[in-house]
Amino acid sequence: MSLFRQARFLKSAPTLADLPPESECEVAFAGRSNAGKSSAINALAGQRQLARVSKTPGRTQMLNFFGLGDGRFLVDLPGYGYAKVPAATRAPWGRVLGDYLHTRAQLAGLAIVMDVRHPLTELDWGLLEWFRSTGKPVHVLLTKADKLSRSRAVQTLQEVRKVLASAAPNWTAQLFSSLKQTGIDDAEAVIGAWLVSAEPDSPDADGLGPP
Repeated sequence: MSLFRQARFLKSAPTLADLPPESECEVAFAGRSNAGKSSAINALAGQRQLARVSKTPGRTQMLNFFGLGDGRFLVDLPGYGYAKVPAATRAPWGRVLGDYLHTRAQLAGLAIVMDVRHPLTELDWGLLEWFRSTGKPVHVLLTKADKLSRSRAVQTLQEVRKVLASAAPNWTAQLFSSLKQTGIDDAEAVIGAWLVSAEPDSPDADGLGPP
């Protein structure tokens, strides 16, 4: 059984004091609001309702922990970049999110979900630059790949990979589609390696199956 198929919701943590003390290794998922983050987690877990999916951006307001067994967790982070969320509410998210990404020793790597039609926005780069100093790996899931032609999706992937590789040697990317269930094996290979404390290999496949 896939490691991610064992995922079960444990708790929502509004502050760092609420993080699960039993955790030994975590991979966090971040992304702009409505980029498809929760859908990507559900696709990896093979469960339709594990992470809450909403058409209203900004609904994930806490750090949501999903247990995989043996002290391993997936963490669904609050989405960023949704202006209609009141500033007074956004500010605490930012503090908790920033402190978590910089200080959580159990965090093995960061998966960033980006809409393949709008990758590497200013907000995405802000998060990448903020996280860079940790030296931990980043893997970008270019979601909604089914919205583009195969040639355009692959071209975008190549462009994103080139930019990421020039920024950091352990920043990688792949195509992903929750709707078409493509790219799941590639994501499992990278993220699963982080969770078992092994160095992941960058996926050679493009995440869309055979050409």
